[in-house]
Amino acid sequence: MENKTRFSITGLVISAIAFSGLMLASAQTPTPVANASPSPTASPAPTVGPAPKVVAVEGHLELDDIIRVQIDHLAEWDEKNDPTKLVPFLNGRAIRGNYPEEIHVTRNMVFFHLEISPESKDAWTDLLGAPEGMRRQVSFSVGLENESPFDSVFDQGHRMPLTVISPVYGVVAAIVVFATLIFLVWLGKTTSLIRQRGTSDVPGKLRPYNLGRTQMAFWFFVISASYLTIWLITDALDTITPSLLGLMGISAGTALGEAMIDSSKDNANEDQKRSLTSERQALEQSVPELQEQVSALNTKTNLTPEDTSNRDSLNKQLQASRTRLADINQQIQALTPQAAAGVSRGLLPDILSDGAGYSFHRFQIFAWTIVLGIIFVSSVYNNLTMPEFSATLLGLMGISSGTYIGFKFPENK
Repeated sequence: MENKTRFSITGLVISAIAFSGLMLASAQTPTPVANASPSPTASPAPTVGPAPKVVAVEGHLELDDIIRVQIDHLAEWDEKNDPTKLVPFLNGRAIRGNYPEEIHVTRNMVFFHLEISPESKDAWTDLLGAPEGMRRQVSFSVGLENESPFDSVFDQGHRMPLTVISPVYGVVAAIVVFATLIFLVWLGKTTSLIRQRGTSDVPGKLRPYNLGRTQMAFWFFVISASYLTIWLITDALDTITPSLLGLMGISAGTALGEAMIDSSKDNANEDQKRSLTSERQALEQSVPELQEQVSALNTKTNLTPEDTSNRDSLNKQLQASRTRLADINQQIQALTPQAAAGVSRGLLPDILSDGAGYSFHRFQIFAWTIVLGIIFVSSVYNNLTMPEFSATLLGLMGISSGTYIGFKFPENK
C-alpha cells in the first residue's frame, strides 16, 4: 500500500514537469499574424544577351564616303536599344552627329556616310591634322556616342587604314601646287613680276626686287596652297576668314602705296630733268655767244670806257652762265640713277635696302611677314583651318606697313 502511494506521487510530479515544459515551449514559439503578407519571392536575374561586336567594314574609311559595317548580334541588341543613335568610333573617339544612313537589323548591317559636322569637327581635326602620309592607321568601332563603343576586330592591335588624302586628288593637287611655285619663282627671277617698274639701264640685267610685290606674291602662294590643302582633306570650301581678308588688304595696300610713291617720284624727277635739260640747252647756246662777244671786244686795240664796261658785264654773265651750267649738270646727274643702282643684287639685298643701304623699316615688315607666314602654315597643317588673326595683330601689321610707306617718301631709289 505504501509502495502504491509512492508511485502515485512520483507520477504526479513527472506529469507536472512535462506539462510545464509544454507550456514553456508554447510561450517561446511566435504566434502567427493573420493579416501579415507573405515574404516576397526573389525575382530571377535578367538574362543578358550576347554583346554586339564589329566584325567587318566594307568601303573606304574616308571623308565623304559611305561604309557598311557588319555588327554581330545587332538584332538582339536592337530589342532594348535604339540603333539610330549609333555613331562610328575612330581611335576611341566618337564621331558625334554622324548617325546611320541605313540600318538593316535582320542582316546585322549599318551604313554610315562619313562627314564633318559641327559636333564632330574637333574629332576629325585630331584624326586628319598633321598628316604624315596619305593614310593613317586607326582603330574602328561603333557605339552610342555617350557610351563605350562595341567590341571590334579592328582594335589597337588590328587597325585599319583611314584615308587622309585621296591618292588621285593628292597627286593632282601636289602637281598643281609645285607647278605654281616653280612657275612663280621662274617668273620672279626672269621677269619684272615682283621687281621695280621700268627697264634696266644695263643691257641684259634685271631691275631690283620690290618689297611690296614680293610680299604680295608670298601671301598669294601661301593662301592658295593652304586653301587647296584644306579642301583636299576636309572637302570644305568656305575657309577664308575675315582676318585673312584684312591681311591681304594690308599687303595689297602696301604694294599699292609703294607703287604710287615710286610713280610720283619718277614723274617728279622726269619733270625736273626736262626742265633742267631745257635750261642747260639754252645756256650751252648762250655761253659761246657771250664768249664771242668778249673775244671781239678783246681784239680791239683802243677800248672806250663803254667797251670796257660791256666787256666786264659780258664776263660776269659768262661766268654766271658757266657756274649755272655746272650746277645743272650736277643736278641732272643726281636725278639720273647710276647704272649699278638699277640692277638687282639678289632678293634679300634688294628688298631690305634702298639707295642709302639696309633699312630697319624694311627689315621690320619682312620679319613680321615671315613670322605670320610660319603661324599660318602651322595652323593649316595642324588644325586644317585658316588662322584667325586678332585685330591687334592686324593693327601691328598695319603699323609696320604704314611705317614702311612713310619712309618711302624720303627714301632714295
